[in-house]
Amino acid sequence: MAGWGRELLSPAALLVVAQLVWAPDPYGEECRSKTYPPSGPTFKGNVPTYIINLDLPPSKRWDNLMHDKKTELKTVVQNIKDIANTFFPSGKVVDIVDNKIARLTATLPYPFNEELQGIANSSGIPLGEIVIFNIFYEIFTVCTSIVAEDKTGKLYHARNLDFGLFLGWDVKNNSWTLTRELKPLVVNLDFQRNNKTVFKSTNFAGYIGMVSGVKPDLFTLTMNERFSLDGGYVGIFEWFLGRRDGMWMGFLTRTVLENATSYQDAKDKLAKTRLLAPAYFILGGKNSGEGCVITRSRTATLDIWDLDIKKGTWYVLETNYDHWKPPLILDNRRTPAMKCLNQTMQENISLPTIYDVLSTKPVLNKLTVCTTLMEVYNGHTETYLRECPDPCSPW
Repeated sequence: MAGWGRELLSPAALLVVAQLVWAPDPYGEECRSKTYPPSGPTFKGNVPTYIINLDLPPSKRWDNLMHDKKTELKTVVQNIKDIANTFFPSGKVVDIVDNKIARLTATLPYPFNEELQGIANSSGIPLGEIVIFNIFYEIFTVCTSIVAEDKTGKLYHARNLDFGLFLGWDVKNNSWTLTRELKPLVVNLDFQRNNKTVFKSTNFAGYIGMVSGVKPDLFTLTMNERFSLDGGYVGIFEWFLGRRDGMWMGFLTRTVLENATSYQDAKDKLAKTRLLAPAYFILGGKNSGEGCVITRSRTATLDIWDLDIKKGTWYVLETNYDHWKPPLILDNRRTPAMKCLNQTMQENISLPTIYDVLSTKPVLNKLTVCTTLMEVYNGHTETYLRECPDPCSPW
């Protein structure tokens, strides 16, 4: 049997691998241009803005948002339960979520534990299901983030938020079910204290962590999942078993957006805090050269890739793979994105031209929920719902 296995990996297998590596991407296309302002078949709509009042008790902060979005949130949560019941038809998984996981909310740090309870109360969704909805973002985000600096030293930060991988394929509509159902939940949030903006973010209603945000005139931040064997499942399992010295990624990014006082302060906190899941933190500042990708394991920083204008590094780009390693052959969004950025050139970089990059397939794909564009100056944020017309890569 051993000899037979080795023969299988000889000429025929090598030919298949070579074809995968060298064949043109069937879903790829030439770099898009003039797609901004958004319109046409890749533009699905604008996103509403809500104020989150940090002066309110944590259990009341999300009431207005939940009043408007509870129906859409119930649809997504039911979809997640249906997927769980497909794999575990006994219903025991949902029973565990509704009962045992709800009790773990008390182990989460303040104010997040009280905010989750408040969302459950105002939406009418069981607390355990709200917790699971938040956990999903620790392990199922597949994104593209860019920080770029123009010739004048101005910084831009943008991302495609891709979500829903392997969470229900709709054969009839040729789309990911959860990706489609999440789009009505996308909101821009303005977190205020004393009627003044502390930070802004793009979120899914019901999720209290942060995946994209800006602290006006200080820094911008996005978070991408990092695929690793020592992944989010391990950290979450440890949390359930009682080891709670790691921080949830979304809670860390929100804490940084709320409390960090500078780009360097944010960078230090993101690099040094123990996590439940490995991650990429993509950080932009307000001064020339302030932009980086922080590659994290759960316990350590593995690499910090900084902008370096003098050496020709005028942008940093992160998908879901370590930048010093090749991406997965079947999920290479990095190469076409870099090609389009290089083709754009630094002297032409702007939020509209970055939107072009993020509108080019397969950077834009069936998982893409929305595109967010940010400038640190005055906390400028734009978010647009997306659609990827066929032919389009499933991821």
